[in-house]
Amino acid sequence: MSVSFLASLLGLSNDEDQLQLAFDEVQNPRVPFRQATNLRMSSPIRYYYDLMSQPSRALFITFRLSNMPFEDCLVALRNGDHLTEDFKQQINRFQRVPCIHDNGYKLAESVAILRYLSAKGKIPEHLYPKYFVDQSRVDEFLEWQHMSLRLTCAMYFRTVWLEPLLTGRTPSEAKIETFRMHMERNLDVVEEVWLEGKDFLTGSTLTVADIFAACEIEQTRMADYDVRIKYPKIRAWLKRVRQSCNPHYDVAHEFVYKISGTGPQAKL
Repeated sequence: MSVSFLASLLGLSNDEDQLQLAFDEVQNPRVPFRQATNLRMSSPIRYYYDLMSQPSRALFITFRLSNMPFEDCLVALRNGDHLTEDFKQQINRFQRVPCIHDNGYKLAESVAILRYLSAKGKIPEHLYPKYFVDQSRVDEFLEWQHMSLRLTCAMYFRTVWLEPLLTGRTPSEAKIETFRMHMERNLDVVEEVWLEGKDFLTGSTLTVADIFAACEIEQTRMADYDVRIKYPKIRAWLKRVRQSCNPHYDVAHEFVYKISGTGPQAKL
């Protein structure tokens, strides 16, 4: 197969050439995934990712902030690189990104990767705490967001931006409103609960919880949704997250800024 994993999940058209052209129109070509060669540093991990993927961006930013050496292994989702049998057998049995190889050990799923590398001392404690009380608060958000904030933001993005791109069909206003309502219920929780009396989601300093959440929320820019209009706490928080993570934050979101036409400094 050569159609993107996202398209295959949607059960969309079998016209692969049409789908491929649609993706190529909105993104510059990337280097297909490759096997790591000529390692320059002592046993860096091989990081397989695509910055179109929200969790791929979150780990990319975290790795850069951690000064953790890794080898770039770019996977072009739009080309279906992850759907090949070679990728399944050699890279990730689940055929998704992000994933890592660490001296022959293969691991998928962004939160599992985060915890694994933290246990190895690769992620600084201010980003992912070692002390069990502080760590549990970060974990609480990571567990909460997967089936709430992440799911609903992704569904809104898929409905408003991805499906029309792939099919040429515009979703009904009723359908858009339904997914917007589901998404905003979770944005309400971020605004009113997670950011209540705090600069960041789990306390007074940035953690990986903030990075994962920001990457999900930023994706909605591409679906012409500006979270800053309705949510002043989220607006101020996103600004703090970006400032704390730059220049890596802007590098990771370059594609999002380009497609949405709203740069990081864009005014309301």
